[in-house]
Amino acid sequence: MITRIDLDTFKCFEILRLPLGKLTLLSGANASGKSSVLQALALLNQTLTENEWSTSLILNGVLVQLGTVLDVVDQVNARTKCGIGLVEDDIQELKWFFTGDRRDLSMKIERVITPWIDTVEVTEYDPSLHYMIPQRIDSPDRVDQMDWPPNMMWSLRTMTYISAERSGPRQIYEVFDPLTNPTVGPTGEYAVSVLHAKRDDGPLPSLVLPNETVSTLRQTEARMRTFFPGCELDIQEVEHANVVTLGVRTSRETSFFRPIHTGFGLTQILPIIVAAMTASEGSILLVENPEIHLHPAGQALMGQFMTEVAAAGVQVILETHSDHVLNGVRRAVKAGELPPEDVAIHFFRPRSEGEPQVISPTLDPTGNIDHWPDGFFDQFDKDMNHFAGWE
Repeated sequence: MITRIDLDTFKCFEILRLPLGKLTLLSGANASGKSSVLQALALLNQTLTENEWSTSLILNGVLVQLGTVLDVVDQVNARTKCGIGLVEDDIQELKWFFTGDRRDLSMKIERVITPWIDTVEVTEYDPSLHYMIPQRIDSPDRVDQMDWPPNMMWSLRTMTYISAERSGPRQIYEVFDPLTNPTVGPTGEYAVSVLHAKRDDGPLPSLVLPNETVSTLRQTEARMRTFFPGCELDIQEVEHANVVTLGVRTSRETSFFRPIHTGFGLTQILPIIVAAMTASEGSILLVENPEIHLHPAGQALMGQFMTEVAAAGVQVILETHSDHVLNGVRRAVKAGELPPEDVAIHFFRPRSEGEPQVISPTLDPTGNIDHWPDGFFDQFDKDMNHFAGWE
């Protein structure tokens, strides 16, 4: 598991050392850096999957399009360089330093810090990188890449990133080869295709709901029913075309409807459920604003569900503005779904002198939070105080 991410002069951060848990919640003001953390991980995944021999960080690809070096490097403290580092299980560290001209659309890998040697300089004469890791290093032991534990790199390569801007309902859904599109995609655009391809597989054992068929399709359907009572899904192939239709209903008294005739929230959370039901143990799931288009009760259920997914062995990182999602996590911790020490909560604030950009409250076993900084999910209390005349 990745237990820390380090950012150096990346976006709005001069230096960030952010602990990660099995479940991590990123909260805080708009434009305070929450998305930058997810984007850093997405950039690594994007580079690893789109060009496994790349010697550059790909800033614009399938997952994210971040523009030029000027857009990515902290303009206050740097001009052409930044760094992204990861720590696995609080032991193994892997860190990349990137450089480029300000108008470049990618950044050259300048240095790599690995577990087996302090620093590897990467030059145009020695581009011996595979998945951004030196293949063979000239050291006394001549360590091969494969001698290094591959857990972190496997987790990065199989990571799923779901952005806040998700695809809406469609009349038909194109079917893709799962070898080329193994995840639901950043906007959930491949969710139905993934569900169709893996319909007969099963989720991780601890995510299987009892009294339901142990298949990905039926378990996904059962999970959807916790948010939308009575929900049923029907996927049908279209003859002589690489497309399928998705039928949805919330009552057996009706026939299946096209997604455009159902509640919008249903198709917005389907990619999240599919991603969780098809995840492997040790993989990473990043979700921006999982609460979108959900009723407050559904938002709380989403927090509880994401806690279950983390407890099943999938590392989950959420960016959320919802106190209901937070409270769902708190309830799950109180119920013993996940130990409080496995939950990391970070509150981001806009950069200012003399104050930390990130404050990290902690949970206790009863779900209580030790510290509520100003602006941390406290707007309801502030509004009630205003109406009561207490301010």
